[in-house]
Amino acid sequence: MASWRDRFNQFSGKTRFAVCRIFIHLAGKEVAPFLGILNEAASQAVESDGDLSVLGEGLVEICQGLLQYQTYWRSAANEGDVIWNEGEAGDYVNELFTDSAQRYMSGVELDDGDDVDASLSLPITQNLIVMITIAAEGEVPALETDLASLRALEAGLKEIINLHYSDRLRAIQVHFSPSRLGDELDSDQLLEFFPELIPL
Repeated sequence: MASWRDRFNQFSGKTRFAVCRIFIHLAGKEVAPFLGILNEAASQAVESDGDLSVLGEGLVEICQGLLQYQTYWRSAANEGDVIWNEGEAGDYVNELFTDSAQRYMSGVELDDGDDVDASLSLPITQNLIVMITIAAEGEVPALETDLASLRALEAGLKEIINLHYSDRLRAIQVHFSPSRLGDELDSDQLLEFFPELIPL
């Protein structure tokens, strides 16, 4: 049900923005290959100089990958707000971006050429955190709710894919920890740097 403020702003012709950030924790020896999907999307985002359509395609691949890796989901969290001013929505997205970028080992470092022999001997992380921040125009009920359940999280990821194809995404950011093959994220670091996670 729309709040009084929502209805008032709708009548006054203001645009509604839903800004949200989702944390997804995957665990298991098999999650490391998903870093390849994440790094590929990050590389394409850098090459496109932040083109929203390219970012959206990368986000779709990430969401589809997460849905395929659902067996390895262990915990999740989400936060967000509804904002009726584009500038304020942008400020909130930037605030979430800064926080995500400062999380443990979430800085993306793109290598031009990897030493294959060296990569074979690297330790493999058994924990992976994916942080997705988006701003979408209009109402997004599937994301404006608690996503700390398997069914809700699955619906939320599918809705993000739909938002891209319906051209409603206005901002897209993805961070992940660890950001490189060879870095590890242990259980103590999970608790320290991602305290908001709720077991699924």
